[in-house]
Amino acid sequence: MHFLDRLPRFVLFTGKGGVGKTSVACATAVRLADAGRRVLLISTDPASNVGQVLGVTIGNRITAIDAVPGLSAIEIDPESAADEYRERVVGPLRGHLPELELASVVESVSGSCTTEIASFDEFSGFLADEARTTGFDHVIFDTAPTGHTVRLLQLPGSWTRFLDEGKGDASCLGPLAGLDRQRSLYARAVRALSDPATTRLVLVARAQASSLAEAERTRAELAEIGITATGLVINGALPEQAGDEPLAVAVRSREKAALAAMPAGLALLPRDDIALHAESIMGADALRGLLDATPRPAADAVEVALPELPADELGLARLVDELAAAGHGLVMCMGKGGVGKTTVAAAIAVALARRGHDVHLTTTDPAAHLTDTLAGEVPGLQVSRIDPEESTRVYREQVMATKGARLDDEGRAALVEDLLSPCTDEVAVFHRFSRIISESRSRFVIVDTAPTGHTLLLLDRTGSYHHDIARNMAEGMHFTTPMMRLQDPQLTRVIVVTLPESTPVLEAEQLQRDLERAGIRPWAWVVNASIAAARPVSAFLRRRALAELPHLERVGELASRRAVLPLQSEEPIGVERLAALAEHPTAVVTG
Repeated sequence: MHFLDRLPRFVLFTGKGGVGKTSVACATAVRLADAGRRVLLISTDPASNVGQVLGVTIGNRITAIDAVPGLSAIEIDPESAADEYRERVVGPLRGHLPELELASVVESVSGSCTTEIASFDEFSGFLADEARTTGFDHVIFDTAPTGHTVRLLQLPGSWTRFLDEGKGDASCLGPLAGLDRQRSLYARAVRALSDPATTRLVLVARAQASSLAEAERTRAELAEIGITATGLVINGALPEQAGDEPLAVAVRSREKAALAAMPAGLALLPRDDIALHAESIMGADALRGLLDATPRPAADAVEVALPELPADELGLARLVDELAAAGHGLVMCMGKGGVGKTTVAAAIAVALARRGHDVHLTTTDPAAHLTDTLAGEVPGLQVSRIDPEESTRVYREQVMATKGARLDDEGRAALVEDLLSPCTDEVAVFHRFSRIISESRSRFVIVDTAPTGHTLLLLDRTGSYHHDIARNMAEGMHFTTPMMRLQDPQLTRVIVVTLPESTPVLEAEQLQRDLERAGIRPWAWVVNASIAAARPVSAFLRRRALAELPHLERVGELASRRAVLPLQSEEPIGVERLAALAEHPTAVVTG
């Protein structure tokens, strides 16, 4: 494995949910510990399953892994970190501010942006505070800060002074209020991230066009701020031993084509390929075999019976039937990047339009390619994209022309800096998003949302807007805000999209909890790319199918409605293939 050569002290694995980042990080940590190194494995993922993979209970404390001498691990809880971070910001103000003003400060540090910054706060301590990692030869991170967070920390101004003087409130000022006292620590962390001799950043992706595109976005975004990826792991490619049934042949062919068309930036990186294993990678022994060149043979599973999934849960037909009965409404497809949100959103939009409904399909995801997925036109279907760059440009101009016009030169300069924050992009997108919501009163609006963290930030902004309107309206006056529409189950249906794997399901479960705290109850779950639903023949694929069953069962417990899309022999691109996903189950099952 190239990425294991001459490892520096810090190693970071980054990638979207479901690509196997945790397994690769754990396997690396085990291999280093087996070689006699003292290793600390750290996860800052809110859906961390490091403990599950290693077969021990870990939590928010450094825990020795008995099965692997020399290895210790810790799972940082982002919510606990956010609570502590908020207290550092709000605590000194108690007793010094009126309750109304204190409540406003609390609200300003209650969003997902604060959680992201607080997680980086913890991450920075392990990366830049030598005392926290003394005694360890290597520190392995099962996640990495996003470019969004690092850009926030690179903004040069004095956020605390800007807040104290009341010169603006456009984006991340609340969450950033506590940064000054930590600025030197963050500066050391950013320097460590930018130094390949100190830190190795490894991108993890699947052999899929969408996953590779997401990895390239991450690589380019980090490169813009001076952080260079030094390795690429393609995880979970289907090996030859999966057999030659039509499904396996088609998947291998699709994966090879995706790798051949890999973005140029990724293609320049040293690359390691890790084949898909028949069994789930759980426990130290399984982890020791993950980085082997050839996966272990699958035990015979041909005679193992796979349970039949309910016919009305196969495909999207039942969901589309229920949606169509309403005649109009807002449908939001949510989930982590790479789980198939764009495919599900496009399939639902095509099916509704073909049934004669007026449909607007739009995306807030900068990585989505709706036109490529549709590859054609459908009467009654309008397709659009909320362009973050254009929305941000217009929003900045509006803020400078209104709020900026009332400030002195110093205040305007500080406001300009605030508007350079990446959180401004989210606010700008919300302004466009809120206008589109109103269309759902007379037509179907299908929204392919950005990955979960960005979506929740958008919803935080929606909630803040709701509170602002409510505070300023006269008592008894009727009003409807975007958040009220999102909370109305008669108007808005949220569909959570996931994969039948541990990390994507855990992340989707966290998303559902976050939505419910905002008063939004998901209407349905869609499990995409299920091998079990495709009814495979080979021993290898049947073993993989068996591993999916607990995750399918868990989704059934969490979801009020569940739909399962089998892994497709052909990429679901183009109007006809998308339409097939919402037809009768026999038209959906492949393989």
